[in-house]
Amino acid sequence: MNRVGLGFDLHPTTADRPLVLGGVTVPAERGLDGHSDADVLSHAVAEAMLGALALGDLGRHFPDSDPRYRGISSLRLLGEVRALVVARGARLVNVDATVIAERPRLGPWLPEMAKRLAETLGVDPERVSVKAKSPEGLGLLGREEGIAAIAVVSVEVPG
Repeated sequence: MNRVGLGFDLHPTTADRPLVLGGVTVPAERGLDGHSDADVLSHAVAEAMLGALALGDLGRHFPDSDPRYRGISSLRLLGEVRALVVARGARLVNVDATVIAERPRLGPWLPEMAKRLAETLGVDPERVSVKAKSPEGLGLLGREEGIAAIAVVSVEVPG
């Protein structure tokens, strides 16, 4: 049986941190603020995987009130989510994700993001799609007040 999960994440920008997306540090004037490394792309993929199996959300599994997760790599959290999925006998089929950011332009870094996500998830890179879209100056994302990501995953589950 196949199940689908949808994930979304949004973090505010800050001048005090690097910009990490899909485990890649992208050259940028502003990074993202959050308890972990604030990698919205990895968070959206993890949320989608949890959603596909009705396992709650990242905050339930990795609360921001827990100091163990302060500054942690979101790829590490994604690996832990993968382990939860695998422990239930499920298999990730594919990932389709989009980062929404006015700046920086992300095109040059998208292949490396997809590669790092695939490595963390234990799937072939051809099963992971990462795209970027500009909000064209609209809303809080267009004003560069934050960066968002959305992801859809397909998971094959037993019986």
